[in-house]
Amino acid sequence: MRKNQKKIIAAEIVERLKQLYPEAVCALEWGGDVNGGGWKLLIMGRLSAQCTDARVNIVCRELFAKFPTLESVANAEVEQIEAIVRPCGLYHTKARDIVAACRMLIDDFGGTIPDNMDDLLRLSGVGRKIANLLLGDLYKMPAIVADTHCIRICGRLGFYDETLKDPVKVEKIMVEIIEPQEQSDFCHRIVQFGRDVCHARSPRCAECALADICRGKRE
Repeated sequence: MRKNQKKIIAAEIVERLKQLYPEAVCALEWGGDVNGGGWKLLIMGRLSAQCTDARVNIVCRELFAKFPTLESVANAEVEQIEAIVRPCGLYHTKARDIVAACRMLIDDFGGTIPDNMDDLLRLSGVGRKIANLLLGDLYKMPAIVADTHCIRICGRLGFYDETLKDPVKVEKIMVEIIEPQEQSDFCHRIVQFGRDVCHARSPRCAECALADICRGKRE
């Protein structure tokens, strides 16, 4: 499929997902305070690695109750964070990254989440997926969050070979296909769609609003 054809199909998918999910909502319940709560989204993004968003949401209710400010997390002992985030898995590494990233935010960025990829990637535990999430949600910048839902579903839809699992390669492909102003919301909607319909196992194809333009139906 040529690039122009992919862009036409992508635009149709974007519109159909808008109809299904008028509100593009981040699955991580960080509060949406772009003026001061971005550090919470950073922490939740880090905890979401190899963990469900639902579990992260539950764990972070306790975490943010005990550590309600960026400064309180930065000043915490790693062991204190570990005790709370343990259910998210990989808790030693995640807790260490969280404390280090919060300290760096204060020391190097005045407590403000950076608004560019290069600085975001300096923060402990932050890769391109988290960085794009922050850029899209906090600064409304074009950003493709290549998480498991995005990778799986966009492959199924035919934008690349389904065997491709490299998040960076997927991001680069989808950035060229999805219109910049739609990218961040598209990623939130595709997560919702993946949970409701396009499951990893036994997708509900008979109920799918995208079935007629899915790779399986085209080929």
